[in-house]
Amino acid sequence: MNADAARRTALAAQGFTDARPVTPPGRRHLQRALSRVQLLQLDSVNVAVRAHYMPLFSRLGSYSPSLVDDAAWSHSVRKPRLLVEYWAHEASLIPVEDWPLLHSGAKKPGWWTNYREIVDRAPELVDGILAVVKERGPVGAGAIERELLGEGSRSTGPWWGRSEVKRLCEYLFGMGTLTTGTRKSFERLYDLPERVLPPEILGVRVDAEEGARRLIAKSAVALGVATEPDLRDYYRLAPQVSRQAVAELVEAGELEPVAVPGWGPAYRHADARTPRKVLGRALLCPFDPLIWERARTERIFGFRYRIEIYVPEEKRVHGYYVFPFLLDGELVARVDLKADRARGVLRVQGAFAEPGCDVARVAVELAEELRHMADWLELESVVVMPRGDLAGVLGAVVR
Repeated sequence: MNADAARRTALAAQGFTDARPVTPPGRRHLQRALSRVQLLQLDSVNVAVRAHYMPLFSRLGSYSPSLVDDAAWSHSVRKPRLLVEYWAHEASLIPVEDWPLLHSGAKKPGWWTNYREIVDRAPELVDGILAVVKERGPVGAGAIERELLGEGSRSTGPWWGRSEVKRLCEYLFGMGTLTTGTRKSFERLYDLPERVLPPEILGVRVDAEEGARRLIAKSAVALGVATEPDLRDYYRLAPQVSRQAVAELVEAGELEPVAVPGWGPAYRHADARTPRKVLGRALLCPFDPLIWERARTERIFGFRYRIEIYVPEEKRVHGYYVFPFLLDGELVARVDLKADRARGVLRVQGAFAEPGCDVARVAVELAEELRHMADWLELESVVVMPRGDLAGVLGAVVR
């Protein structure tokens, strides 16, 4: 498989060869997109749009964010919950049926196990948290603190502090003892899994080996063609666990070894498609699964991408929250975006073209996609600031 075919295979797997709906997207479109990407990463940064909303816009175009909210944080007989929160790639929304896979032991417990010493030291605090959630859930960590520790007081026990309540909530969430019942202004409100997930899901038991195989298989569906480290990274599995699962899936015929120049050993999912060409455009947030593994992004697209949120402003190369721009299967530009909601403006704080691209065409296509994004975010206009080698041309087109 040559590099161009690998790129087209990866784009098809992620849903970028599916036509955007001509009617307002509904649950069927959401489920189709999820069958491609498998999960939506959560992140608290809201400078442009929250991370879990943007990948669907990139693939479906304008849709109501309530489509995700209803699927993730509410339940009714007519519209059963489709998604639940857990640690997958990072904090993510995953299909409810994947809950047993991520609690199978295939993934090692994460950073929250550092709080085990609080559990051992103050088991009565754990009991108190669970009692409050059982009685009042879904409920936020702050409300749990106030219930247990009282208003204004640091603690009511010899070891308890407010930060310890929050840490234990994270520990219990990581262990699967608590989950997210809903969110309010993006605050996680904890609840018991049995009040969030159906019994037929909670009753499923999957051993670690099967869990690893199924998670790697889902990675392969999402990636199309990938190296073993690519497959491993999608759900953040341990190297030994991933390698064994890959070997077993190769033996089963679900993965096919392929050679891609410059990649090293690679694997193609047996059902992956390789379209003859990829057309269309999309803005990609920093946490889009097409680009979240930066080494893979550079290997596939020749596009070096780093998120600069934690870089001091004077040292940033491209900006605070930069969106790569995908056009006809290539990453051709990047824009630093901010939603200035008070002024009703989608602000392009920097715009940069990739070497060798058709700058005039890129500017026209990017301007259209920026207008589309502004309309989706209910912003009145797009304003381009004079920073970056694409800013002048883009600004002239936008005006």
